Amino acid sequence: MKRISSVTKDLRAAGLRPTEQRVALYEILFGNGHRHVTAEELHAEALARGIVLSVATVYNALNDFTRAGLVRVLSVEGARTWFDTNTADHQHFYFEGNGDVRDIDSDGVTISNIPDAPDGFEIANVDVVVRLRPISRS
Repeated sequence: MKRISSVTKDLRAAGLRPTEQRVALYEILFGNGHRHVTAEELHAEALARGIVLSVATVYNALNDFTRAGLVRVLSVEGARTWFDTNTADHQHFYFEGNGDVRDIDSDGVTISNIPDAPDGFEIANVDVVVRLRPISRS
């Protein structure tokens, strides 16, 4: 009898069919704790491991993971989207110049005066992105 991997179980529990591509991308994405990754970065990691797939396949898998609640989308710049494996409410630093995204230690962060959602809607989450740039030494 073939043993079902924990990745396969996780994907099925999320309502996703554990295709070969999804399993491979899930293992790369969740193999080293929480992280922020673009589809292009994940694609490059897959290729480096000898996993041949298209960027479109990576986007499709990440969008499936997002709909299933396994990752959340973080849009900082209009043309670039990160996928965050930490789906809990938290804030981010964005480092202008190198495009790095890091979680903010949220213990001291308070968000207040959030308006009520319009009728028929609920607030899914509140994203706070603190943009950083090097101090200019004049």
